[in-house]
Amino acid sequence: MGDCPGKDFLSDLPHGIIERILTKLPIRDAVRTSVLSSQWRYLWATMTQLVFDENCVFVRHGSTFSEKKLFNCIMQCLFLHNGPIKKFSLSTSYWDKYPEMDQCLLFLSRKGIKELVLDIDLLNPLLPAPSAIFFCQQLISLTLCGFELKPPRTFQGFPCLKYLNLEFDAVTTEVVESLISGCPLLEKLKFLNVDHLAFTVRGPNLKHLILEGDFKYINLEHAPLLVAISVEINTEVRC
Repeated sequence: MGDCPGKDFLSDLPHGIIERILTKLPIRDAVRTSVLSSQWRYLWATMTQLVFDENCVFVRHGSTFSEKKLFNCIMQCLFLHNGPIKKFSLSTSYWDKYPEMDQCLLFLSRKGIKELVLDIDLLNPLLPAPSAIFFCQQLISLTLCGFELKPPRTFQGFPCLKYLNLEFDAVTTEVVESLISGCPLLEKLKFLNVDHLAFTVRGPNLKHLILEGDFKYINLEHAPLLVAISVEINTEVRC
């Protein structure tokens, strides 16, 4: 094959292939692709999946991690983003350093976010879940780890939610029952590492239930479509 001087093969790649390449890269490297060619410039800003963790921030040899840099990275990406965001994921040990995350989640709610993953370090005390989560009414999948859940009184549920994953989250019986019943399309519930809780599952479309923890009892009589259940650790199941 002969050489083609001046040929920009990167710019000639179909948009769909470029998008697939970007989704395979860490967000930090995806942003850097802007320098590759004219077609790639700011193309990362149309990515529909944004995944952040502490590896997103470049740390020079001998320097320390700066939690502010991670938050600035998130804010910059959201500020420059153009188009819908289907998935947003954040895993960090410094959640309490980001009081502005409620604003970020409000922004995501206006972007039609479908999948949300928020995972905070379990060494920290349980922190209140951002109230803006409950404004994300188009969510299909929600994963929360390490929060204290207290939905606002005006919260009516997630009408589109099909997958709910809760781990190391502090909830009361009233909250968990209200949350499940407020998700009429819920198909899969994963509830891990919860201590001494009793609740009734009211899930008309629930098919898969995964439970792990010290539960007092679980009432499943209102889950007619349930086809698979996994329960671990001192749990009495009443059907």
